[in-house]
Amino acid sequence: MDGIGLGTRGMAAALCLSTLAGCAAFSPDGGLAKVDAMTQARAGLTVQRIQTEQDAARVGDEVDRLLAQTLDADAAVKVALLNNRGLQARLAELGIAEADLVQAGRLRNPGFTFGRFTQGDEREYERSFLFDVMGLLTLPKRTEIEQRLFVQTQLRIANEVLRTAADTRKAYISAVAAQQTVDYLQQAKEAAAAGAELAGRMAKGGNFSQLRYQREQVFYAEVAAQLARAQQTASSERERLIRMLGLTGKQLAFQLSGRLPDLPGQPLALAKLEQQAVDRRLDVQMAGQELDALAKNLGLSRATRFVNVLEASYLNANSNEKPYRRGYEIELRLPVFDWGAARVAKAEAIYTQAMHRVAEQAVNAQSEVRDAYTAYRTAYDLAQHYRDEIVPLRKKISEENLLRYNGMLISIFDLLADAREQVSSVNAYIQALKDFWLADASLQLSLNGSGGGGIQMSSGGDMPMASAGGGH
Repeated sequence: MDGIGLGTRGMAAALCLSTLAGCAAFSPDGGLAKVDAMTQARAGLTVQRIQTEQDAARVGDEVDRLLAQTLDADAAVKVALLNNRGLQARLAELGIAEADLVQAGRLRNPGFTFGRFTQGDEREYERSFLFDVMGLLTLPKRTEIEQRLFVQTQLRIANEVLRTAADTRKAYISAVAAQQTVDYLQQAKEAAAAGAELAGRMAKGGNFSQLRYQREQVFYAEVAAQLARAQQTASSERERLIRMLGLTGKQLAFQLSGRLPDLPGQPLALAKLEQQAVDRRLDVQMAGQELDALAKNLGLSRATRFVNVLEASYLNANSNEKPYRRGYEIELRLPVFDWGAARVAKAEAIYTQAMHRVAEQAVNAQSEVRDAYTAYRTAYDLAQHYRDEIVPLRKKISEENLLRYNGMLISIFDLLADAREQVSSVNAYIQALKDFWLADASLQLSLNGSGGGGIQMSSGGDMPMASAGGGH
């Protein structure tokens, strides 16, 4: 039976190499700590992964705690980062990438074959032990490449976290603004209803022409239609926010803040924002990591250009009628037809392509920041104009008209028309304030990750500015 076993030295070498290949291991956090560090540094965001029932229970308790209070924009972002299942699915990509990294750091399992042959009275035994020599030689490079791919995945996931936070903030702003618009259009409808009812009474008494009565009626009908559209918009915006937050069942009864946040005292300055984007944007860093990975891959392509498969085998054969035979076997595929030039040329072309994409990414990042800042500053100036000029003037006009009405210098219809116009101006300010906070979210995303840029400005309130009862 001594001839059946492998050689002592061969077995020792196999065990040593198996130990070497088994050094690659999974990290305790699955790579999430680096993602969390990147999002913390750029936006103060913390992300958690749901993998067990305990994780789900803990996240559920935290989400319920946040929803028990009136939800503001920051709390909405926290809920989304905890509970958005699309984001959780993307976080699972970290586990996939780390598994590839660990696999790259391990050799293929060695092989063992055993054969028994008979020829008459002769019995022959053949044994072989196969080991992937080329896998061992390329192990460091393969591990390094997968490490870079893992880092790229971390950068991509961090960018997805930032994007989810920005999209949630935008959804929250739109939902609150839509509800504010509904509230102010409800006031306008009440004023229009009062005017239409009064006009109807006066028309019955012969003190109001049918034309003026019909104007009040159509104005009321238009405002009622606009209110219905605004209510549908508010419902859709709330549902969009619900999808970002990942809410179901009893969680849908959460309460939003009644109004948008006020404008900040001063807008951000453009100085150094372009360079900050190039230095901090995760998509730019991802492009750089991809370029480095391709460079390493090109080196690997050159290293394996002539040797495609190289395997070593330890052989052991004996027969009851022949002397004991030992030896080894090496399998090497010769580059007779394919010398690897096409593979190397392809790798070099891919590297050149990636190099130009990195340069393009930097140019686009700077442009997106300028575009986002232009929208941000325009929205700020416009909202400030409504807040400091138009709305105060409308208020003064309303106060003056009230004095004139008390002095019997104008009719009740003039007073109602002025109230409608004031509500319309406030509604336009809400739209301008909404545009500013949307632009602010886009600017922050353009500084840290992809997907920022300018926004399409709202056209303002859609209420009819003309007074149906003006001139009475």
